[in-house]
Amino acid sequence: MIGGAMAALLLVSGCSTDPVTGQQTLNRGGKGALVGGLGGALLGGLIGGNTGALIGAGVGSIAGGGVGSYMDKQERELRQATAGTEIQVEREGDEIKLVFPDTITFDFNSYVVRPEMRGQLQEVAKVLNAYPSTVIGVFGHTDNVGSAAANQRLSEQRAEAVVGSLESFGVSRARMQPRGFGFTQPVASNDTPEGRAQNRRVEIRIVPVSQEQMQQAR
Repeated sequence: MIGGAMAALLLVSGCSTDPVTGQQTLNRGGKGALVGGLGGALLGGLIGGNTGALIGAGVGSIAGGGVGSYMDKQERELRQATAGTEIQVEREGDEIKLVFPDTITFDFNSYVVRPEMRGQLQEVAKVLNAYPSTVIGVFGHTDNVGSAAANQRLSEQRAEAVVGSLESFGVSRARMQPRGFGFTQPVASNDTPEGRAQNRRVEIRIVPVSQEQMQQAR
């Protein structure tokens, strides 16, 4: 997992602060830096010392030159699978991010995945299963209403709930790593209802596994 010092450095260097309210939000550059750091940490956590489990789970690897094309195809299929839903599909370098707002995923202060959302996760799982040469981070985020401890716990529970749903649809748990961030990574101001709604979300990060990375981890 990403180290505390590294995470703090990425957050500080990538945040902008409102001069009036003091609210910190991630700017575009900060998001990119944090994405890269989390993607690397995700690969390190799941691949490092765990290649046997990944291979047993059917995780392959991609020749270096084929990573972009592999992720291009997966992105297209994910966009098709989520068309007409509120799930956002974003491409960031060779990584793909899916953003699930809690308005479609969970009831207030709950970590039980809504029945209608399970159907959408099933469609996402079909694509993930068709592209096994990736590892998957599932990250929970909250707004800042309530205590830090309560929000941290809720974010972890929601991330774990999404992992459980994906696993029930055939995605190997060995490929996935849930993590909760509480309210430490807002993407909007927590001073408005609209901003808090944006901050309450679960993100799925899909990171390709190259042949070089697998070989280095052996």
